[in-house]
Amino acid sequence: MQRYSGADRDSGIDAFEAGANFMRVRFIHGGTYLYTYRSAGRRHIENMKALARSGKGLNTYINDNVSEAFERKED
Repeated sequence: MQRYSGADRDSGIDAFEAGANFMRVRFIHGGTYLYTYRSAGRRHIENMKALARSGKGLNTYINDNVSEAFERKED
């Protein structure tokens, strides 16, 4: 996983992994969640990838759009 460099370092996200059709997101206080094309939709996953790479807005996007659309909680 790649460390998330949230602009204010108060994002709630610690790290992420972007794959061809998924995003894995590790939250500072809440485990790791797998979001996939199947669970959240292609558009949301691609938006999440772009936000993760930019280091800004990923936590807000997840909260506003896909908070319950994960495929599984991994830990």
